[in-house]
Amino acid sequence: MSAPAAAGSVYDFTLQGIDGQSVSLRQYQGKKLLIVNTASECGYTPQYKELEALHQQYGNQVTVLGFPANNFGGQEPGTDAQIATFCERNFGVTFPLFSKISVAGADAAPLFQYLGSKAQNGVTDEKPTWNFCKYLIDEQGHVQAFYPSKVSPTGPELLAAIRQ
Repeated sequence: MSAPAAAGSVYDFTLQGIDGQSVSLRQYQGKKLLIVNTASECGYTPQYKELEALHQQYGNQVTVLGFPANNFGGQEPGTDAQIATFCERNFGVTFPLFSKISVAGADAAPLFQYLGSKAQNGVTDEKPTWNFCKYLIDEQGHVQAFYPSKVSPTGPELLAAIRQ
């Protein structure tokens, strides 16, 4: 995973997909993104179903990107292969998933350092405090808003922001 010294947008980041392939976020340029830190053994894990519904129903307006992380409660202990199988088998996930990373603390991945630093992203210092926190990114690759775990991916608050 890499990013330039001073990222101007999320499009400046390249990460590893859950299949091990390098993925430049630049390929999503021109679309809104919903970046979500996920976990397979969390009370919010059923949000995978809502994220997939969002992906299916609003995929022409927003791309969901899932980032498995084991930062909170050890609730994502599996390997990338186990996570991919779990998500497909239990929730029919077809939106892009990435390799398991850290989303909080001193070892947070550069993307999540950017997302959680107003000095870098210009909008918010909000960092994931639990699994299934969400960042809505605008069509230019800039942070538009942060949503905590409790906000449903298909709830009115998030859908209204996606439709803007």
